[in-house]
Amino acid sequence: MTQGRCHTGAMTERPKVELLTRDGCTICERAHTRLAELAGELDFDLATTDVDAAAAAGNPGLRAEFGDRLPVILLDGREHSYWEIDEPRLRADLTR
Repeated sequence: MTQGRCHTGAMTERPKVELLTRDGCTICERAHTRLAELAGELDFDLATTDVDAAAAAGNPGLRAEFGDRLPVILLDGREHSYWEIDEPRLRADLTR
């Protein structure tokens, strides 16, 4: 388990930001670059998932749900924003 912030004396897991993307998506590449910068500053784990690769591996759900509005940013498994990073909202949500 990755340990992170200390809230009221208890250690909690670091938040997880997941970027849903696909090969050749230049907007996705820019979003990944910015999220990687923010990960160090805001102390979250960053993962990237290619929705087309996931579909080819037998998991078409991500592409079916999110494939028409990439990049999509998930925060702890929930949709946070799409097409661009809502940075003020992300900062606020990560400091709660």
